[in-house]
Amino acid sequence: MQIARDEHALSQLMQQLAATPLPADGEGLLPRERGYKPAAVLVLWQQLADGWHVVLTRRTPHLRSHGGQISFPGGRLEDGDASAAEAALREAEEEIGVPPTAVAVLAEMAEYQTVTGYAVTPVLGLLREAVTFRPSPDEVDEVFSVPLTLVLDVRYYERHAYERDGVRGHYYSLRHGDYFIWGATAAMLRRLALAYHQHYPH
Repeated sequence: MQIARDEHALSQLMQQLAATPLPADGEGLLPRERGYKPAAVLVLWQQLADGWHVVLTRRTPHLRSHGGQISFPGGRLEDGDASAAEAALREAEEEIGVPPTAVAVLAEMAEYQTVTGYAVTPVLGLLREAVTFRPSPDEVDEVFSVPLTLVLDVRYYERHAYERDGVRGHYYSLRHGDYFIWGATAAMLRRLALAYHQHYPH
């Protein structure tokens, strides 16, 4: 898979993928009787020597919610947030020290509804300048990246069965070295991969 190194080309690709309608393919989400709380995450693309990567974090183990898991920078929308993009940029600055001025927002994907009750808007962003990641010790244990060529290849996503509250479902995962990316994070990345596969089938 060849991904152009040009920023403009990547921007056009991400806008195209974010706007691609995807068929319901059974992501394993369980129905909820209660409403969903709005949230946003930043899916941040960074250019390294070997091409484009997506920036991810490993949450600190002591956190009550999702401790030790891999996720995007992000969180709930707060009263002062004017949009999902503003919330995602604010959280990225708080969690990994990326200033909003260093990020070009490319597009927003459709909401992803989590089993924990959040309606998450993935905000696709491009890191426009070199930054030094500064993980917040209260929230983030590690910052790392995954190659875009891996993220956009649907063949690398694995499906796992599970049962919750007596209802059977499934979730997806993506492996990169010692990193096991699963749940909502993997599902949102997989949506990009599915959209890419529609436009550029293997």
